[in-house]
Amino acid sequence: MKVVIFGASKGIGLETVRRALEAGYQVRAFARSASAIPDTHPNLEKVDGDALDPEAVRAAIGPGDVVIQALGVSLTPQNVISPVTLFSNATRVLVDAMKEVGATRLICVTGFGAGDSAGRGGFFYQAFGRQGLLKRAYDDKDIQEWIIRRSGLDWTIVRPGILTDGPHTGRYQVLNDPREWRVGKISRANVADFLVKQVESDAHICDTPVLIE
Repeated sequence: MKVVIFGASKGIGLETVRRALEAGYQVRAFARSASAIPDTHPNLEKVDGDALDPEAVRAAIGPGDVVIQALGVSLTPQNVISPVTLFSNATRVLVDAMKEVGATRLICVTGFGAGDSAGRGGFFYQAFGRQGLLKRAYDDKDIQEWIIRRSGLDWTIVRPGILTDGPHTGRYQVLNDPREWRVGKISRANVADFLVKQVESDAHICDTPVLIE
C-alpha cells in the first residue's frame, strides 16, 4: 500500500513521513521542497510540487493510494491580516484528483476550532487563537472541512489541539464525542502516529476526532 503525504516537508507532514516509513509503507512525500527532506529510505519517494497545481497533484496519486493532507501556513502578518485560501483551494484540487484516479481514502489535518468544534476551546483560545491571530487560517479550514464532508470520499478529519515539538510517545487522547471536546496540547509526532494508524483502519471514517495529550 502506498501512502501519499501532502505537506510532507515539515511539521506534522514530515513526522507522518517518518511514522509511515517505520510502519512499513511505501511513502510518496509531496511538497514544494520535498527534495530537501533530510530523511532517506528505500521506501521513500520525494516529489517537488505545488499542492495548487492540478496536474502535479493528479500525477502524485494512484488508484487505491491512501492520501494524507497535512498542509500548514506560517503565522506571518499577511496571513493574519489577509484572507487565507490555501487550505480550501488545495483541498478542491486534491478531491478532484482523487476522484479522477480512483483513490478513495483521505485523512486530513485541520485543527481544534475548525468546523463544528468552533467555540469549544474557552475564552482565551477563542480570543487569541480561533478568533485572533489564527482567524484567517481557521476561516479557510472551515471551508476545507465543508469540501471534504461533501466529497463522497472515505474521509477522516483530524483536529489536533495546540501543537508542540514534543517526542513521539504514542500516549494521547482521541476525543470522538463532541461533549468531550476540549483544547489541550499534543506533539506533532503523536498526531503523526494517529494519522498513520488510520491508513488501514475504518474506525474513524466520516469522523472528526480531536487529539490532545
